[in-house]
Amino acid sequence: MKHIVLASKSPRRKELLERLNLDFEIVVSQVDEDSYKKNTPQEYVEKLAYEKAKSVLQLVNKDSIIIGSDTVVVYNNNILGKPRNEKQAYEYIKKLSGNKHLVYSGLCIIDNKANNHIICHEVTEVYMKDLNDYEINSYIRTGEPLDKAGAYGIQGIGAIFVEKIVGDYYNVMGLPLNKLYKGLNEIGVNYFKIKK
Repeated sequence: MKHIVLASKSPRRKELLERLNLDFEIVVSQVDEDSYKKNTPQEYVEKLAYEKAKSVLQLVNKDSIIIGSDTVVVYNNNILGKPRNEKQAYEYIKKLSGNKHLVYSGLCIIDNKANNHIICHEVTEVYMKDLNDYEINSYIRTGEPLDKAGAYGIQGIGAIFVEKIVGDYYNVMGLPLNKLYKGLNEIGVNYFKIKK
């Protein structure tokens, strides 16, 4: 059976793979995300997903499937990563308030023994309610926005501010599960044969 490796320290991605009932190991990639040029959002997330998976590939000896992913929030063609501090978190949420934004996730799956890989991305539209300063500052005080792209988490308290989404919910969480399933199939890996 193929050994599954998640090249991410994201608790959300870990949770999503656990939901799929997969037996996997986490090997955190040492890729410095800030060193990559932010071209188009899809190029950026695909490049980072590939680099994360590739960096972990060198650390794995077993017959393995390595999964790399990266997620960004995009508003008015600007990539909003994780905020550096509360002030930037406020700025990000204020921009998203009452507006539509896009969430891009890049995905790379590498089969190290077959020397085969796939790189793709998913995009989801997210509509956030119009927030007042009290709501924004109260949310920031929870601490949740500080380690999230775009300064909110749809799987946490931030969910109360999301009016609707168009597309893959799990993409907004950080790992597009349907794309993962299709990608595994594309490189010849049957999900039902690797799940627990």
